[in-house]
Amino acid sequence: MQTRKLGNTGPQVAQLGLGLMGMSDLYGPADRAESIATIHAALDAGVTLLDTGDFYAMGHNELLLREALAGRARDSVQISVKFGALRDPDGGWSGIDNRPAALKNFAAYSLQRLGVEQIDIYRPARLDPNVPIEDTVGAMAELVKAGHIGHIGLSEVGADTLRRAHAVHPIADLQIEYSMISRGIEDGILQTCRELGIGVTAYGVLSRGLISGHWSAQRAGEADFRGQYSPRFQGDNLRRNLALVEKVRAIAAELGVSVAQVAIAWVLAQGVDIVPLVGARTRDRLGEALGATGLVLSAADLARLDEAMPAGAVAGARYNAHQAAGLDSEARATV
Repeated sequence: MQTRKLGNTGPQVAQLGLGLMGMSDLYGPADRAESIATIHAALDAGVTLLDTGDFYAMGHNELLLREALAGRARDSVQISVKFGALRDPDGGWSGIDNRPAALKNFAAYSLQRLGVEQIDIYRPARLDPNVPIEDTVGAMAELVKAGHIGHIGLSEVGADTLRRAHAVHPIADLQIEYSMISRGIEDGILQTCRELGIGVTAYGVLSRGLISGHWSAQRAGEADFRGQYSPRFQGDNLRRNLALVEKVRAIAAELGVSVAQVAIAWVLAQGVDIVPLVGARTRDRLGEALGATGLVLSAADLARLDEAMPAGAVAGARYNAHQAAGLDSEARATV
């Protein structure tokens, strides 16, 4: 497993990270034993960056990670934690809170649930419209100075917010959706990251399974996050998007790999400052994803993929209108 550095100031991590959200929340039932076995398999394969959030099933995901890491060397992994998304007892969403006092409280609970003395990368999940980013980052800088967090990250913010935040304290990385089908980051955000020396951890590299090669029209309307909140998985949008996937499947077949491996390799090929996060919930899906690290796409391959799934070809937005309103990163994004 090769490694990549997260920006100018962030840690050196494996070139592929593991996102843990689906092991606890939003994508339907998950098997606890299989989830832990998948985390173990990822660590054994050289994966070092593990991404969680304190709101993933209201702390369940952090406790799951703590269990999975029992007996493992602490310095062999980097734990990335998102905070700020508020939940209610029924699992609903009730806003964002990035106030300094609140985030220090969130960090205290995360440290306890994870059973660690320091969170490697700590980041607000979304921009809080009621709190200046300077105040949020300033409070996080105090946690860095105190040794409670190692690095400051951000998630789903735009170029202007990146600049304001970075002026307060160096930002290690921006976590944002980036895939062949979600390329809004290319409209100024990626360029700003590179100008400032901020790394990118790309989630949604398989667009929540849409471009994994495993999704089908028969799964439309499934009662999880995708069927309820993602226009790309609904109605005629799904049919059009799956038609794009079939074009990629033909290229993948010629290369002797899977659609998912091509999609992950495409993100890896966009720059050594980008680390894809895969949301594998099983060892089988993890094994498929790991296979992408050995796939080097040529310039000709990349050109063919851009022709098969060009920027702007996707049908439907990433989120519904209500959720998209909270994405600072979408203010100037084209997709």
